[in-house]
Amino acid sequence: MFSRNVNKSQTESFTRKRREAKGKSSFREHAVSKNHGHSRSIRKAPAEDTPMSSNLTSSIITLVVGREQRLFAAHEDVLCISPFFSAACRGQFLESSSKRISLPDEEPEIFSSVLEYLYKGDYYPKLVHNKRKNSWELESGENGGSVESTVYHHGINGELLKDTVIYCTAEKYGLEELKRVALRKQGLQSGIQCSTILSSARYAYANTPDTDSKLRAHYLALIIRSRGTFKRSGTMQMEMQAGGSQLFFDLFVALCNHVDDVASVA
Repeated sequence: MFSRNVNKSQTESFTRKRREAKGKSSFREHAVSKNHGHSRSIRKAPAEDTPMSSNLTSSIITLVVGREQRLFAAHEDVLCISPFFSAACRGQFLESSSKRISLPDEEPEIFSSVLEYLYKGDYYPKLVHNKRKNSWELESGENGGSVESTVYHHGINGELLKDTVIYCTAEKYGLEELKRVALRKQGLQSGIQCSTILSSARYAYANTPDTDSKLRAHYLALIIRSRGTFKRSGTMQMEMQAGGSQLFFDLFVALCNHVDDVASVA
């Protein structure tokens, strides 16, 4: 089931230096501080809201990820925050003798971000609240530079927005709070090429249920806001002619609703 030639040096490290910026707080810290001191009862957060770093005594599960069979290791209790992995650890996906789970279709970079979230409650680049501006932003990369917003995906043989792939992976793993974090981060991205946006939108439609009202709506709103750019885009024309996605009918409906709203105001 598993290749025996996987070198231990491939094992992924999850540890990353914490970056702290003056006047900024994390997404989680902000959410907690907002409710501090309120007398009314506080709604309990979803199970995955709290990382399991306080209880790391469970057995270690090895995960073999992607075409290159890169190795990851995680505590069983941490993995089981996800309903997907909770079922996998009890079912046929787990090789009982070696406690391994094979995930050949996952991208290692994406899975690394998911594990980082499970342990820390966020993934790099971290979402921080700028108190001075009272706005959310992404932490800077090394030397103050920006962090790459796309990831190469073998499934489509091209670049996709990383946060979109993480959102879809969180959908599969049953991590609702991770979906919310990924969507907020994607809303902070800018300067993305039309071709990448359309490829990512197609991927989102192919990997979310028809009932999804968040990520799909995000792409529809993004394309409508940037309609001038997309109108001149040869990529948009080719994508629409190729068809094969619910995306373009939903876009048509959204544009019709937009025109109706404008007409009603006039």
